[in-house]
Amino acid sequence: MQVNHVRITAAALGAGIAASALVAAAAPASADAEAARAAAVQARADLGRHLTERLGAERTAGAFIDGTGRLVVNVTDAGAARAVRSAGAQARQVARSGERLAGIHRALQKSVTTAGTAYSVDPRTNTVTVSIDGTVNGARLRAVTAKLRAYGAAVRTERIPGTLKPLTRGGERIWMSGNNWCSLGFNAKKGGEYYFVTAGHCNRVGGGFWTDQGLTDKLGSATISRFPGDDYAVVKYGATPTDTQGGVKGKTGTVDITGAAAATVGQRVTRSGSTTGVHEGQVTALDQTVNYAEGQVRGLIKTTVCAEGGDSGGALFAGNKALGLTSGGNGDCRSGGTTYFNPVGEALSAGGLTLY
Repeated sequence: MQVNHVRITAAALGAGIAASALVAAAAPASADAEAARAAAVQARADLGRHLTERLGAERTAGAFIDGTGRLVVNVTDAGAARAVRSAGAQARQVARSGERLAGIHRALQKSVTTAGTAYSVDPRTNTVTVSIDGTVNGARLRAVTAKLRAYGAAVRTERIPGTLKPLTRGGERIWMSGNNWCSLGFNAKKGGEYYFVTAGHCNRVGGGFWTDQGLTDKLGSATISRFPGDDYAVVKYGATPTDTQGGVKGKTGTVDITGAAAATVGQRVTRSGSTTGVHEGQVTALDQTVNYAEGQVRGLIKTTVCAEGGDSGGALFAGNKALGLTSGGNGDCRSGGTTYFNPVGEALSAGGLTLY
């Protein structure tokens, strides 16, 4: 494919879509206000990471944005609480340190690998929360719960409907061989070369990505692909796009993405995908481990945003900052569900890329 026309807009690609449809609409004033709010939350999130790193995992147990927008940092001693308050955040005394909970999480990554389970440290409950989908029953469920019982109140379980799975789907949008589609995440570049990032499981078949179901109009091929373990792919465009303005499809038009950032628990986020469009939700956990049938994936962002088959690879962002790439989850956008995202920074670092 000669990609010498308008660059494919992230998460807005459709088979046969006209170049004129990819031109960004002027952002309304409300979009500027939303970007400012997202930037303020991001600043608080960065402060939370700084405090937990400076004070250490023995004296803290994560941080999150509460329902009022305040930064809350979990602490285990009075000295850490004073340091948090002096920095302008709210300190919350908890029973279990971040080091203890991280140790439990690492142990579960080795002992609980059953497909249909997922777990992460939840700073809001000061536990490791284990999600168990509807396919884990009978002897498999008994085996999982027996292993969790040893950790007592430090581990909390929840049953979730449906099946935890990557969200590839047969149909349309950015196509792969095998009649499957995914979503383009974010555009990026390295020097004078142009790339996009998407989910690694979308590249399982290999061979590249196309704009059409007949696989006649090729976008490019993956230069880096990780799945399972991680879930991202770096794809080099077959030819240099002429439009160098980055952006993703938002609720009211195209959102200009100015850089990447790390997500934080409690943060409001937006997901854009080629199957279900734009949906919003909240980050509920970081460093999530998910056991798909295809294998274990670590380090994911857990959210309340819905997604469906074909949304894989699509963009997760807050304001004008890129956060992640859609990996998988359970549920749908009619009844809701949980969706997991690979942090976008991993893909950018692996490829030496910058967003544009």
